[in-house]
Amino acid sequence: MSVNEPKQHLQFNFQGNLIAGLLAITPLVVVWLVFDFFLTALSHAGQPVANGLLAFIVDRVPSAEPWLNDPVLQWIIAVLVALLLLYSIGAIASRVVGRKIIEYFERLITRIPVVQSVYSATKKLVNVLQQKPEGGSRVVLVEFPHPGLRAIGFLMRTFHDAATGEELAAVYVPTAPNPTSGYLEIVPLEKLYPTNMTMDQAMTMILSGGATTPERIAIG
Repeated sequence: MSVNEPKQHLQFNFQGNLIAGLLAITPLVVVWLVFDFFLTALSHAGQPVANGLLAFIVDRVPSAEPWLNDPVLQWIIAVLVALLLLYSIGAIASRVVGRKIIEYFERLITRIPVVQSVYSATKKLVNVLQQKPEGGSRVVLVEFPHPGLRAIGFLMRTFHDAATGEELAAVYVPTAPNPTSGYLEIVPLEKLYPTNMTMDQAMTMILSGGATTPERIAIG
């Protein structure tokens, strides 16, 4: 054994253990980033109501002020308040009165030019993803970024070419592992490959970078 072999072996072990450690914590880091994003958004949304609630408690129980000034406690209360508000909105929206209230606010929003465009586009996207297209699959494969390669896409809608009458499809191709960014592809409908995957399966596959996939995928 040469003098350099122990050093090379030690270096190899160090690099191998470092990579193994990174791979071990990567899923936890991804989970934390996702939860941190949503919890931060919920905290910001619930902060005004939480501040009012804390001020109400301090006015009636002054001795609790030092305890309620804890930033961690304030963050937890803000998140809980936001979750409670979301639950309340869901409960109200599922009833006739709630739907009428939402329709009223939607009519107000449609009068604001920029906000109306963003709101309408987002609502249409949510409605489309919740429904299965007639006579086809929502999750498709499309040749992207060039012929020979296939990427997961979500069939958003179909329409016809005004000049040729060819049936086209608007397909959203998300990027992995962040599906909120991606590409909008206009593809001839006949060049799409329908699959038997559900939205949940497709999203899991994208978020995991392909590490989690169905055992079998039927491609029509």
